[in-house]
Amino acid sequence: MASAKIFISYKRNVEPDHSLAGRVCDALRQQGHDVFIDRTLTVGQVWAAEIEKNVRGCDFLIVFLTAASSESTMVKGEVEMARDQAAKNAGTTRILPVRVAYAGPLPYPLNAWLDPLQYALWQGEADTAQLIEELSAAVTGTSLAQPAIQLGPASQRNGAPLYSAPLPPPGGALDVDDPWYIQRDSDLAASKLTSQQGITLVIKGSRQMGKSSLLVRTLQSAIDRGKRCAFIDFQMLGQETLRNSSAFFRRFAESVADQLDLERDVARFWDAGLSDSQNCTRYVEKQILQPFDSPFVLAIDEADILFQSEFLNDFFGMLRSWHNVRANPLKKKTWKKLDLVLVTSTEPYLFIDRDHESPFNVGEVLALSDFTPTQVAKLNTLHGAPLFQPDVDRLYNLVNGQPYLTRKAFYVVKSGLTPKQLFDSACEDGGPFGDHLRYYFLRLLSHPELAAALKQVVLGGGCPDPRLAERLKGAGLAKSESGKIVPRCSLYAQYFCERL
Repeated sequence: MASAKIFISYKRNVEPDHSLAGRVCDALRQQGHDVFIDRTLTVGQVWAAEIEKNVRGCDFLIVFLTAASSESTMVKGEVEMARDQAAKNAGTTRILPVRVAYAGPLPYPLNAWLDPLQYALWQGEADTAQLIEELSAAVTGTSLAQPAIQLGPASQRNGAPLYSAPLPPPGGALDVDDPWYIQRDSDLAASKLTSQQGITLVIKGSRQMGKSSLLVRTLQSAIDRGKRCAFIDFQMLGQETLRNSSAFFRRFAESVADQLDLERDVARFWDAGLSDSQNCTRYVEKQILQPFDSPFVLAIDEADILFQSEFLNDFFGMLRSWHNVRANPLKKKTWKKLDLVLVTSTEPYLFIDRDHESPFNVGEVLALSDFTPTQVAKLNTLHGAPLFQPDVDRLYNLVNGQPYLTRKAFYVVKSGLTPKQLFDSACEDGGPFGDHLRYYFLRLLSHPELAAALKQVVLGGGCPDPRLAERLKGAGLAKSESGKIVPRCSLYAQYFCERL
């Protein structure tokens, strides 16, 4: 039997995740496999480097899925890294999902990544031996006389994952009817824009700022006004598609048609003598816009993913041309039906050198802001006022109103953590913000120049390199204050000062 390199992804210090992961690890090691599980690592760069090295070097990533782990930023990051590695090496890394006494919906994007895969289902201690046997068989490529209980990729799911599906707080997009949603000025501006026709809207903000929640509400507002809508997330198109221009443009056109329940019929509009962007433009004009009187909203999430592709200028130049053609009297009637909504967390000018070909510097740009002290106080009230006002003020000073961290704080306090425990453990890897902080730290290891720049920032030296400063701000790790680059919030300053 050949030995395999295995990485176990799970939510630490939560049961039954923790215990089951340990038993599976021990059993697979006894069978001669090289199994990595993060229980003996020390805090600091060695820890984060080991995580990345072992995820990228594994043959199999076993991910234990529970209500707790599916909300873990670190689990998401490990799965994302394994998918990326598999794409780079022609699928050599396989992901083996295990649902641990949990059959609920996974949050986006885990549902998009994992729902197509075959699950193993563990419902209690009686299933442990059989689960180990099935995982061993999957690793070694052998067959079982009696397979363990399975959730097939479609047998127990209610359709494809929806971008607007309600997600448990505090991570992911909030449903349009979520009672804890806090409206900001950007919500009112986006809603007002949907009443117009032929708009271009750019929603910009760093990670976990609420961009997806705002996008969902913007689309709902457009639907309420009778507009047809298509939502395209570049994460759903697959790594291979994102590396091939022809495949990407065709898949993009097909995805739009699918969302509108139209016949794809892409081949009929594709001319080998034209460029991919010209063909895609013809398709949208002839198949999506001309045959219908109703306006159409094309929303693109995770636009940043395409910034590293070789054809980014072709695609974004095409979108810019769609914006411009609305003023052409020969085309105006058709193209004024089109609204463009683009979501990005990175400054596009860092990647798109030709400003006149960028769709991100035209139309309306909505930059999402952190919660204000008043909004944090309102969120406290909506949660039943678990914090007294001095602690509300202390929370604001700690995270500076960062939406995800603020929601996470109220969530864990409502779940039983005392305010003292919240603040005492805020900067610890095992604390309430640990997953969020470790995710950033792990990503910084892949970008040593950013890590060095952030170290200088947290030590009070600012960031003299304007390009690195913009990347730190785009990542949500830093901000401009009185003409100087400073840490985004006190929590980041404390955590990264200790580790960098």
